[in-house]
Amino acid sequence: MATKFLLTLAICRLIVTVGFRFYPTELLRLGLNGNLSVEVADLETASVDFGGLHRAEPMAVLNPATAEDIARLVKAAYDSAHGFTVSARGHGHSINGQAMTTNGVVIQMSGGSNSKQKLLTKVSEKFMYADVWGGELWIDVLTSTLEYGLAPKSWTDYLYLSVGGTLSNAGISGQAFNHGPQINNVHELDVVTGKGELLTCSEKENSELFHAALGGLGQFGIITRARIALEQAPQRVRWIRVLYSNFSTFTEDQEYLISLQGKPASQKFDYVEGFVIVDEGLINNWRSSFFSPSNPVKISSLKSEGGVLYCLEITKNYHLSNADIVDQEIETLLKKLKYIPASVFTTDLPYVDFLDRVHKAELKLRSKGLWEVPHPWLNLFVPKSRIADFDKGVFKGILGNKTSGPILIYPMNKNKWDERSSVVTPEEEVFYLVGFLRSALTNGDETQTLDYLSNQNYEILKFCEDAKIKIKQYLPHYTTQREWRDHFGDKYWTRFQQRKLELTQDIF
Repeated sequence: MATKFLLTLAICRLIVTVGFRFYPTELLRLGLNGNLSVEVADLETASVDFGGLHRAEPMAVLNPATAEDIARLVKAAYDSAHGFTVSARGHGHSINGQAMTTNGVVIQMSGGSNSKQKLLTKVSEKFMYADVWGGELWIDVLTSTLEYGLAPKSWTDYLYLSVGGTLSNAGISGQAFNHGPQINNVHELDVVTGKGELLTCSEKENSELFHAALGGLGQFGIITRARIALEQAPQRVRWIRVLYSNFSTFTEDQEYLISLQGKPASQKFDYVEGFVIVDEGLINNWRSSFFSPSNPVKISSLKSEGGVLYCLEITKNYHLSNADIVDQEIETLLKKLKYIPASVFTTDLPYVDFLDRVHKAELKLRSKGLWEVPHPWLNLFVPKSRIADFDKGVFKGILGNKTSGPILIYPMNKNKWDERSSVVTPEEEVFYLVGFLRSALTNGDETQTLDYLSNQNYEILKFCEDAKIKIKQYLPHYTTQREWRDHFGDKYWTRFQQRKLELTQDIF
């Protein structure tokens, strides 16, 4: 019987094969159409990720020309007498080394010398979908679909991520309350399984694999193609920010706005997010192009609880043909909210510019040498019933009055999430995404060092455990079976084990 092979890719690596060394030249016999590289530069790129918390030592990097290249490589690993690990890497935006491997092969899904030979994005105007290579970046998908006046329905805040990477997690942003996460907007997938089979799956064909792979953290295969649902793309966006000093008022307004998800487009916003402001410099520096430098926001001039403010971000999409009614629709919606008077900040921009807004911030940080630094991010799903306790214990407690990056907080409707997928969310109808998107710096400030922020993440998780706040980690990373079992819970753990056994012939 072939040696069991645990495919390690995307977001989590449960078991790592160690203690041997294979020779990449042996893989040349596979007849790959792509490029199998052992060049120092390629290995170096594949040895790090956005998190910057770990390093790996891959033996080779495959730039596949086709999905069949990936299938051949994975089958070779599965059939190998020794076994070796394979890791799929998109844009390398993983945090805890999940897109890397040591003494194995990294499949470079995005870019590479053979990228033009891969599946090109194909758009169906009639059926409103796009067939996309799993390593394609969402920014490139958007560019292709806009040629037809169309765009995907659901997004992440950052578009320089691969399609396969976000679909292996969930893919969320401020549109999720309305359209659900990205995994809810997929019609079909091509997946290379852990046995090296290239299978097409959908609701009707190989449905168990389809739902397992969506949000499956790479544990059920490598997504090589996705059929993405599209909608008519708006032309422009009215982007609005309002401020709150009272947390309960802030959350009540957010929850009211997402409750409108079933209403006609004229009676709801298209995007609802929020973030926490614990440091006066943050609101004026992060995505600072939003605010006018001549009119900076001053926390000290506002009455805030415990030195914390909350910012609600909302948008209204529109076409130039209906621009004359947008102001009235926005005014009607804003009248229902209880934000701080005179704290409304508004800008108007093309739809593409709004979707790509974080990339502009990236370019600014890169110019200052502040992008390629460690990112000890922590993303949590917090049940609505405990979000006020989380505010008191974390935002007003553990964080103090300083942070080194955005802290997102916004609610989602559970009924927009398909529970057949592998994603685990809290057992409440409304839950919050809280994202600590921080950067570790060596600028002499102890509160911005990697050790300090990592310890603070531990404090946050420990607080939730002690307070019995039943959080679920988004982009989870665990190292023991017990931790994974706690993450899934009894109901979903049994399903996960069964799927692993049936689809990958691996128990854990």
